[in-house]
Amino acid sequence: MDMMVSTLQQQRAVTEQLRREAAIRRVPVSVAVADIVRYINEHDQEDCLLVGFSSQKVNPFREKSSCTVL
Repeated sequence: MDMMVSTLQQQRAVTEQLRREAAIRRVPVSVAVADIVRYINEHDQEDCLLVGFSSQKVNPFREKSSCTVL
């Protein structure tokens, strides 16, 4: 009998969780994509992959200077 009560409690918890998730306001994919495109267009001048680095010193991907053995 305890097992049935436990199972019933678990099912109620799952049902409540599903109800909470169903109540969340969803954004259509087309709206989300439009927001992403707008953000990219507004920030394209700050994107180092698009415009490059102002100098090689700020480039974290530059080749490090080689070491010489003395």
